[in-house]
Amino acid sequence: SSRTISLLSQLEKINSGSALGESDSARYVTSKILHLVQSQEKTRKEMTSKGSTGIDVILSTLEVKSLNFFGYGFVAVLHFIIMKCGGRRASVLVTKGGTQILFQLLLTASKDSPPNEELMVLLHTLLAKIGPKDKKIGMKARINGVLNISLNLVKHNLQNHRLVLPCLQLLRVYSTNSVNAVSLGKNGVVELMFKIIGPFSKRNTSLMKVALDTLAALLKSKTNARRAVDRGYVQVLITIYVDWHRHDSRHRYMLIRKGVLQCIKSVTNIKLGRKAFIDANGMKILYNTSQECLAVRTLDPLVNTSSLIMRKCFPKNRLPLPTIKSAFHFQLPVIPASGPVAQLYNLPPDVDDVVDESDDNDDAETESEIETEIDDDKDQHFENDDIETDINKLKPMQELGRSIEDLKMYEQFFPELSENFQEWDLVSQEPKPFVPDANLSGPIVVPTASEE
Repeated sequence: SSRTISLLSQLEKINSGSALGESDSARYVTSKILHLVQSQEKTRKEMTSKGSTGIDVILSTLEVKSLNFFGYGFVAVLHFIIMKCGGRRASVLVTKGGTQILFQLLLTASKDSPPNEELMVLLHTLLAKIGPKDKKIGMKARINGVLNISLNLVKHNLQNHRLVLPCLQLLRVYSTNSVNAVSLGKNGVVELMFKIIGPFSKRNTSLMKVALDTLAALLKSKTNARRAVDRGYVQVLITIYVDWHRHDSRHRYMLIRKGVLQCIKSVTNIKLGRKAFIDANGMKILYNTSQECLAVRTLDPLVNTSSLIMRKCFPKNRLPLPTIKSAFHFQLPVIPASGPVAQLYNLPPDVDDVVDESDDNDDAETESEIETEIDDDKDQHFENDDIETDINKLKPMQELGRSIEDLKMYEQFFPELSENFQEWDLVSQEPKPFVPDANLSGPIVVPTASEE
């Protein structure tokens, strides 16, 4: 305990510039703190305990000194603490402004040519870990100009899976923000994801799972979904799903298969995606694969997701259905020789008689996805019109079931509610007026039977 406090105090002196031999002292303090954090659980708890200034000192050091001398060492310290101590420590790091500082370090490290791979792995892993704890991480990444850093690293290091994996994890966090998803899509992230997830291979399944989750988040943007449809990626997704369904006989990769279905579900949110899905014979393929999955209870998530996709993409028809699309035939008693009803009955079986106009105006609203975000919702107070604030209106209104005249018949049963009970003067045969005793003070004592 005293050793850790001593090292942190030395670090504070280095930050203030009052330590002699700053470079050598910084390296020594960095190495000792990293060693203690990695070897002693007691030190990790002390660094992150309530009231401790350990994380504050490290963050202020990284902010002041950037990556000079010992930046990599303290990024490793934070990485080790967060990975070992879990989510609560990640929240502490976010509340102390760690996200902004790490983005500045990432921006600085990306300017090196080539960038330090170890440092990039640590920074991306750390940001991906604390990302879900920071609701504004998407806005912060866009403001700091670091969105394309991770994307470019993936583009130039597709075979380096050790570096690509944390980059994809951070891109997955970025993609939950709709504005970021559109911006990344314009820079070719959708095409890049399809290079990673195909063709079928059981190598690096963890990488493929993260890539599918990222792609599913990206395709929730209608702009990215249209881009995927235009490049024929709906057929690619269906082919990938069929390949995994055939080869995963022991059902060990159910999460990957579900990830592919989530991508199909996202891309079919638009009309073009649904049409491409039907044209690729997706209805029949998902129906057949779902039938084969029914016998295995662990595959219920695949069946449920497939059912949602099929229900969403199935052609809509008016009742009654006179075609082979319906299991029941509702015959009208009288079918006119001409008119809309006769035209409906004369349609061939493969014609959809209900026009899908769900997103006909999307072309005019494409740019609306990049409209201004309200990131400070917490700081704004909105009045909810649905909440009644008038106390008088909130009081329950008590209404009598009978009138007062009807209730007077019960006075004889409850005389204490209507009669005036007063002390009676036996001499004058009149009620005595009530006069409080001025000398009476303190509580009234009722005599007991024995006292009487």
